[in-house]
Amino acid sequence: MTHQWTRREDERLLTGKGRYVADIEVPDCLDAVFVRSRSVAHGLLRSVDCRAAREVPGVVGAWSAADLTDMPSCAHAAAELQDLPPVPHTVLAELSSDEVVAGREWPALVKERVRYAGEAVAVVLGEDRYRAEDGAAEVTFHVDPLPAMVTPSAAASDETLLFEGLSNIALRGETGTPVEDEVWQEAAAVVEGRYRQNLLMPTPMECRTILAVPEEDRLTIWSGHQMPHRLRREMAALLGWSQDQIRVVVPDTGGAFGGKSASFPEFVVVAFLAVKLRRPVRWIEDRLESMLVATRGRGQDQRARLAADADGRLLAYELHIDADVGAYPHLGVGLPMQTAWMATGAYRTPQVHSTVRSVLTNTMITYPYRGAGRPEAVIALERCMDMMARKLGIDPAELRRRNFIPPGAFPYPTPTGRTYDSGEYARALDLALETVEYGAWRAEQARRRNDPTAKPLGIGLSCYVERSGGEPGGLHEFGSIEVGTDGVITARCGAASSGQSHETVFPALVAKTLGVDEQRVRLIEGDTDQQPEGLGSFASRTAQVAGAMLQHASRLVIAEARQRAATLWDLPLAEVEWADGTVHAAHDGSAAMDVSELVKATGPLRVEDRFETGMAFPFGSHVAVAEVDPELGTVELLKVVTVDDCGVVLDPAIVRAQAFGSAIQGIGQALYEAIPYADDGTPLLANGLLDYLLPTYTEVPPIEVKDTCTPSPSSPLGAKGAGESGCIGLPAAIVNAVVDALRPADADLLQMPLTPDVVWRAARAPKLEEDR
Repeated sequence: MTHQWTRREDERLLTGKGRYVADIEVPDCLDAVFVRSRSVAHGLLRSVDCRAAREVPGVVGAWSAADLTDMPSCAHAAAELQDLPPVPHTVLAELSSDEVVAGREWPALVKERVRYAGEAVAVVLGEDRYRAEDGAAEVTFHVDPLPAMVTPSAAASDETLLFEGLSNIALRGETGTPVEDEVWQEAAAVVEGRYRQNLLMPTPMECRTILAVPEEDRLTIWSGHQMPHRLRREMAALLGWSQDQIRVVVPDTGGAFGGKSASFPEFVVVAFLAVKLRRPVRWIEDRLESMLVATRGRGQDQRARLAADADGRLLAYELHIDADVGAYPHLGVGLPMQTAWMATGAYRTPQVHSTVRSVLTNTMITYPYRGAGRPEAVIALERCMDMMARKLGIDPAELRRRNFIPPGAFPYPTPTGRTYDSGEYARALDLALETVEYGAWRAEQARRRNDPTAKPLGIGLSCYVERSGGEPGGLHEFGSIEVGTDGVITARCGAASSGQSHETVFPALVAKTLGVDEQRVRLIEGDTDQQPEGLGSFASRTAQVAGAMLQHASRLVIAEARQRAATLWDLPLAEVEWADGTVHAAHDGSAAMDVSELVKATGPLRVEDRFETGMAFPFGSHVAVAEVDPELGTVELLKVVTVDDCGVVLDPAIVRAQAFGSAIQGIGQALYEAIPYADDGTPLLANGLLDYLLPTYTEVPPIEVKDTCTPSPSSPLGAKGAGESGCIGLPAAIVNAVVDALRPADADLLQMPLTPDVVWRAARAPKLEEDR
């Protein structure tokens, strides 16, 4: 019996036939192992001795920064890219300008000062990974410790500077206009909160990878990467080569979640040594290494204040952000502006003001992680909304309804500078409440509050708006469609899949547009030789931007085929039609030809173009029902409902899977995940994933995924991003549910992750006045 696979990728990936960077066999390949400052997070590097490592059998070489004086830093690539086309995330890249980076360059290997635990001080190359590890164990080095700062609040004082003569505050920004004092003084109700957005790890199944293979005057780089064309540009700049001399190939990739879109120090070292030695060099990050030095997500200290009138109409909202951006100003330095820009949420609030300080700390850099700035905005605002509902005695759902931006107000310019494209926020909330059976759970909650033996029950809501597609300057994609004489239609795209089902969705979209069988269409992406230009996969842009590009290119194929047929048959263009992959004469049908036959008659048919869309703003409402055990401090999610609106859905099953997967990651942030640090700045992760808890199948509650459809006018497909919804909307709903169950007088006691210790302490704190 032949198995019917759900996706094209499934047979290869589920039967062990996937080809990842670690599976690629290259003759004469060396393995790289990095020697890291694991026990010191901040200090002066006094010496590195690689001599003993070089004597280990099978070790080809061992180097510190002092041995590779001509090796560029990560910042060198950014400087060399000034005259090249804009890189993705244009607005954020501008925020990470030369002024911010100057004097704070990120070295490929530590030269003088260690600034985060795990920073590499040396590299060892061996004939295989085992010999390289043996050699790395023989490298000795000495670091004089300095005080370490692992929170933005501590580092912002500048008592200890990460870079001499430069403030730890790398960037200041704001959105909106400061709220006048009279608004706060005259409001019927004002609530305030302080929130810590826990520092997270993306934790994909496959860690970071790179294989650099020199060939004559070219270098081929294999990497599980989200932006192959960006990696090509930056590697070319680092080596002083032309982009034509670099080929980047993205094979099968085991997840990314935002953490595989940069040129990391390890990548610089591997590429540099491959060229220097004229031998292939590979680095495969292991799990403990990844937990130490892979990119971080979130990491904000927030102060929020919300004002409303007696009827619950919002008057003003302000949000102050101190963001942990890690030890070096990279893309993450501008990332907190996403939180500031999205501070308005789903509500028509007349005055909104947000300020940002991006603060350097002794941690690995903060970088986009699934949601990238939007979860932080939603959590602060939605926690304030629940506090306001309690203060005014209004049901949390009703308070949100009263303040939603109405459907007729779109496109809606927010006070923070965004322009929302479309939305029906009340419809998503109503569906969520109906699905979860909101009234029944409220009744059960009331019953339990009158039963001293019953475990407390809470219902938490969260309504969110996010941004998808990217920022202005990065809302386009490149691609082509080629028709072969054998009937095969090849679609090429500048995106790169790390698990988002591109092989299934894109050919189906092209086939639907052309009216042909899906099996005729094949996809090529993630190869800079096959597709010379592209941006990549990030910011939930695949369907909205890359999909629209492929639809556009398919329509160009139809237009070209009609024109060729009209010329071949000596007919006016208006009399030639396209249907189901064929061209035919409109009136009598005497002339008809499959497009592959047309190619045989008229020559190769390939169209390529650049296509641009606008920003889109997906939205939704999430509800969590939580039961709390006050004696153990445990939280059990009895039911979770997510209702998301990502506009027009291209593949319902895949979008549903994306919503489900991101919801599980949202649960992880709310209940389990955080990077614990010792006082000296070293992360307490010696036991791997036993010290950094991820939700497993055992912890996954009943999750019901629903959707509404409000098409986006910004893309011809009407699609909005779908990949990040659960990370954005669900954490706030879970925290609100636990607050609703325990009702502590000081809700700020409940900070993520809601571990048993946090919940146990909140359960013993003073309660709200009406609960006493």
